[in-house]
Amino acid sequence: MSKLEQICGPGELKRMSSAELVELASEIRNYLVESVSKTGGHLGPNLGVVELTIALHRQFNSPRDIIIFDTGHQSYVHKLLTGRKDFSMLRQKGGLSGYPSRAESEHDVVENSHASTAISWAEGISRIRSAEGDSGYVIAVIGDGALTGGMAWEALDTIATIAGKRLIIVVNDNGRSYAPTIGGLAHHLDAVRTNPAYERALNWGKKQLKSRGLPGEIAYDALHGLKAGVKDVLVPQPMFETLGIKYTGPVDGHDITALEFAFARAKEYGEPIIIHAITQKGRGYTPAENDNADRFHAVGKIHPETGLPIKPARFGWTSVFAEEILEIARTDARIIGVTAAMLQPVGFLPLQTEFPDRVIDVGIAEQNAVGMAAGMAYAGAHPVVAVYATFLNRAFDQVLMDVALHHAPVTICLDRAGITGDDGASHNGMWDMALCSLVPGLKIAAPRDEQSFRRLLREATSWQGGPTLVRYPKGSIGAQIQALRTLSANTDTFGDHVRAPEVVYESGEGPSITLVAVGAFVPLAIETAKLLPGCVTVVDPGWVVPLADSVVELAGNADLVITLEDGLIAGGVGSSLRDRLSEDGHFVPVKSFGIPKRFLKHASRTEILQELGLTAPSIAEETLKVLKQLQAAQKIGE
Repeated sequence: MSKLEQICGPGELKRMSSAELVELASEIRNYLVESVSKTGGHLGPNLGVVELTIALHRQFNSPRDIIIFDTGHQSYVHKLLTGRKDFSMLRQKGGLSGYPSRAESEHDVVENSHASTAISWAEGISRIRSAEGDSGYVIAVIGDGALTGGMAWEALDTIATIAGKRLIIVVNDNGRSYAPTIGGLAHHLDAVRTNPAYERALNWGKKQLKSRGLPGEIAYDALHGLKAGVKDVLVPQPMFETLGIKYTGPVDGHDITALEFAFARAKEYGEPIIIHAITQKGRGYTPAENDNADRFHAVGKIHPETGLPIKPARFGWTSVFAEEILEIARTDARIIGVTAAMLQPVGFLPLQTEFPDRVIDVGIAEQNAVGMAAGMAYAGAHPVVAVYATFLNRAFDQVLMDVALHHAPVTICLDRAGITGDDGASHNGMWDMALCSLVPGLKIAAPRDEQSFRRLLREATSWQGGPTLVRYPKGSIGAQIQALRTLSANTDTFGDHVRAPEVVYESGEGPSITLVAVGAFVPLAIETAKLLPGCVTVVDPGWVVPLADSVVELAGNADLVITLEDGLIAGGVGSSLRDRLSEDGHFVPVKSFGIPKRFLKHASRTEILQELGLTAPSIAEETLKVLKQLQAAQKIGE
C-alpha cells in the first residue's frame, strides 16, 4: 500500500517518520499531476504547498484547530490529507469542488475563492473562540499575491490588538499570484528572500541540528536566534513587527521538518504571529516549473508527460479583446490598461508588450484599480479596467462613488461574465448587470459575436461622457450573426457614434412575440424563436443599459415579450424593460429568463443551463404556456 493510500485523515500523518513523509510528498505530487491532467484545475498552486500542508496537519489538529486557505484553489493537498482522494470528477457535477466545501468535509470552513479574506475570517473566529475560552488554534494560509489586497492589511492592522489569542498567519510566499507578484510588498519580500542573512541562518540552523543529532533539514528560526545570542544571522524584518505582530522566517516551505519546527515555535507565543514560508509554485513538475507565465496556475486537460493541452484553446472572447484593445490603443494615446493581478488571463499581455508604460497591474486590489482609474480619467486618460466579472463585486463602491459620481470616462471590461460553471458559486460572473444597472450614468454593452464585440469596445472607449462597461463570456466565440435591420438609437443620451439596436431574426405570422436577447444569449434566442409559432422577432440591443427607446417601442407593440440574459433575473435587463414599458403606458406581458437569485453549485456551463431551464426547448415550452394563458384570458375577457 502506498503512503497516500494509508491516509484516511490527518491523524495518520502523525505516525509517519521523516522518510515516510518525504515519500508521501512525492506520491501526492504524482497524484496531482496524473489526476488534474485528466480533469483540469489549479495544478501549480497545489504542487507548491505539498510539504506546507503536510506540516500544518502534523502540527495542528484539524478540525479542532481551524485551517483557512485564502483563495482556496490551493486546497487540493488539504483535501487529500482529509480523506478526499477521488479526484476523478474534480470540478464536475457530483465531484469534488475545486475549492474548500463545507458540504464535503468538516475540515473546510471558508468556501469563497475571492482572495485576501482569510486573515479577516481567522481574526473573527479567533476573537470569539478566545472570548469563550476555547484553546484551539486558528491558522490562516495566505499567499504573497493575496497580501497585495487591501483587505488583508486591514485585518493585519486590527489583529495586533488581540494579543494573547491563538492566531497564526502563514504567508505562502512563492513570488506569484497568477504572474509574478508586483508592487512594494513584492519587492520587500523579495529582499527578505534574497538576503544573504537568510542563507546564513539556514546554514547555521542545519549545523546546530547536526551537532545535536536532530533529524531533518531545518532552517534556523531567526526570531529565536536573538535568544540564542546569534545576532549576526538575524534576518531584518521591520514591516510586520512595526504593526505589532510577531514574525518568524523565512523558512523553507519545502522542508517538512523546518516547517514543523516553525509551527511548534509559533504555538509557544500565545499571541498572533506570522510565519513566512518560501515555496515554489509548480514544484516538482518540470512543465510547470518552466512555465514563466503562471507556473500552470490553472490548466485544462493536459498530457501529463509534457504539460501540453489535449485540446488547444480555441479563438475566444479574451483573444478578441486582446487584439482589439491593442488596435484601439495604437490610435488613441489616452488608452491605459488597468488590471488586478490578471494581466495575461484578461488579455492585456499584447498591449503591455507593445506599450509597457500603458498597462498597470495593481495586484489583487480591484478597489484600487477602479479608484485609480477615476483619477487617471480626471487627468486626461481613458483607462480600460479589465477584470473577471465576479471580481468587480469587490469594487462596486468605487464604480458608484469614484467613477460614476464624477462622470469619469472609464471603460470596465468584464471577462467571464455570466455562467462559468466549473469553479463554482464564487466564480460565476452573474451579478454584474443587476449591480451595475443601479449605477447612474453607467452604460452597459453585451456583444453577441466577434464583430459586435469589436464595435462595442470601440464605441465604449470613444465615449467621453461618462463610464462604460462591456461584458463578455468565457470560452470560444460562435459564428457571426448578421443583422436583418436596425432600429433607431438614443442619440440624445449616448451620442451619434453608437450603432442602433439590431433585429437579427424575424419570421411567421400570427401572435407577435418579441425576444430581447442580451449578448451571448442571442444565439439561444434565435434557436428558441425557431421553435415558436406566430410573428417572432429577435432583437439584440447591443447597449443593454440604458435600453434604446426603439427597443421599448418594439416590445410595446408585441403581444408578448421574452427577455433572455446571462445574469440575474432580479434587477436585470428584463426587469428594466418591464419598468420602461409600464412607464410608457405599454401593458405588455413580459416573461424573463435568466439566472435565479441563488448560488450555483459547480458543474459545466451546459449542465447549469439545462438545470436552470435555459435551453431553447425549455424556453419555448415555457413561452407556449404563457401564450396559452394569454389566449385563455383573452377569451374570458371577450
